[in-house]
Amino acid sequence: MTRKVIIDDNIEIGEGSFTIIAGPCAIESKEQMETIGSFLNKLGIKILRAGAFKPRTNPNSFQGLGIEGLKILNDIKEKYDFKVISEIMDPRDIEEAYQYIDIFQIGSRNMQNFSLLKEMGKLNKPVLLKRGMSATIKEWIMAAEYIRVEGNEDIILCERGIRTFENYTRNTLDLMSIPIIKLETDYPIIVDPSHGTGRRELVTPASKAAKALEADGIIVEVHPDPEKALSDGFQSLNFDEFIELFNILTIE
Repeated sequence: MTRKVIIDDNIEIGEGSFTIIAGPCAIESKEQMETIGSFLNKLGIKILRAGAFKPRTNPNSFQGLGIEGLKILNDIKEKYDFKVISEIMDPRDIEEAYQYIDIFQIGSRNMQNFSLLKEMGKLNKPVLLKRGMSATIKEWIMAAEYIRVEGNEDIILCERGIRTFENYTRNTLDLMSIPIIKLETDYPIIVDPSHGTGRRELVTPASKAAKALEADGIIVEVHPDPEKALSDGFQSLNFDEFIELFNILTIE
């Protein structure tokens, strides 16, 4: 039986519910976050995702706004009563970021950053653990155990695709991990169709498949103008595309 991760009294992930988490890949400005926050709030989205620390392959790419970005995110959180999820890469940032983040994300590149995992295990806030880009399911589960043995059992796993020889998509989305994780663990599992495919035209079919396989939710990238996004615009949905996806997932 999948355990339930309770974010607050009326927001839960797992145990039969399907949660839609949405927001931009990166916090770019107060204006951008206000536009996105207002839009998602009107749809009833309760959990907002946005990155302040961006682990980019190219060191010359946009690396995020850091703590200043989290302060922007916090303003939007308080205005629209969101819970927010954002990634931390360095254990030294946890203490300052703690006041702003409701769900700490550990990204693919840090899945086996054991020092970070251990520190997350000492927190009393939920942790979203993304699968490493080349990680087996067993390695992913063992990474979660590093958090759990330190005392934090509020862990959500996120399938975000793995690296294979296929290059049409950004990653190969391993949807069979959903039933396997449910067989082998009691963690909720959500799917990231944005990173999992890297192509906005594939986000909707991947999301529908995730729901059909009884995932506990999705985390999807949304941007008011994806062509101008500072990171991952090619896999981000615009507002009209997100409304279409939202209606499919909530009506069907």
